[in-house]
Amino acid sequence: MSFTASIVIHNTPRMDIERAVESLMRSKVKKIYILDNGSLPASREIFSNNPLIDYRVIPNKGYGAGHNHALREVMAQNPEGYHIVMNPDIYWEGDAVKPLIEYMEKKWNVGMSQPRIVYPDGVLQYTCRKLPTPYDLFAKRFLPRFLNKKRMDKYLLVDHDHHQPLDVAYLQGSFMLIRVKALKRCGIFDERFFMYPEDIDLTRRIHDCWDTRYLPLSEVVHGHNAESRRNLRMLLIHLFNMIKYFNKWGWVFDQTRSLYNELVEREKITPPDGGREEGRG
Repeated sequence: MSFTASIVIHNTPRMDIERAVESLMRSKVKKIYILDNGSLPASREIFSNNPLIDYRVIPNKGYGAGHNHALREVMAQNPEGYHIVMNPDIYWEGDAVKPLIEYMEKKWNVGMSQPRIVYPDGVLQYTCRKLPTPYDLFAKRFLPRFLNKKRMDKYLLVDHDHHQPLDVAYLQGSFMLIRVKALKRCGIFDERFFMYPEDIDLTRRIHDCWDTRYLPLSEVVHGHNAESRRNLRMLLIHLFNMIKYFNKWGWVFDQTRSLYNELVEREKITPPDGGREEGRG
């Protein structure tokens, strides 16, 4: 089954882009959309020799809005296929996409999936999570972990077995393999969000109609720049957009959040040896 992919870049290092593209090419991608909303657009010469790349300079209206340029086209041109939304600092060896698509071809109830994602040093990233409460996001961003470890472990599903599939309503947006039919039914990114909560919003909307699964059938590496932790402007953008998210879905009262979080808690599987896999959220 064919798949397409989109990558939004913003003054991104050339090495990152080339490495991401090489990974997709190894997985036999049908087409790669490079959506450039940087203040200094990348030279078209970087992509001119690759007929599979559709490079476009677009207005900077946010991460989700950038990917939507590709998603609208994909829904019209490849409605039976799959599409990968990914960050430019994602890469992998071999073919990390094939096992996911083969699984989704057998499981027609799965609308979105995500592989195991690790840091460059090989440590697990906790990218499948419960739907956040306002306190979860505040604590994760501002409180020392030792003050809130038990709560954060529950939010990040630390006690779940990350060697097993999990059906969760929040898959982090660094790598999302999406069934195009699910996009046609549930919609694309909500462009009210400039950055950060658009992945939570999209996953939970698809989760309303389909399974959205973490599938450790393959592994990809995520550089994970975490810009909002170092940049005051990006931190303010993060906070402003999270306010929009909770205004949309509910601050204290969010019945769907409570239901989905309870269901994923029931999925918890303790590793056979009783141990806990090391990882960073």
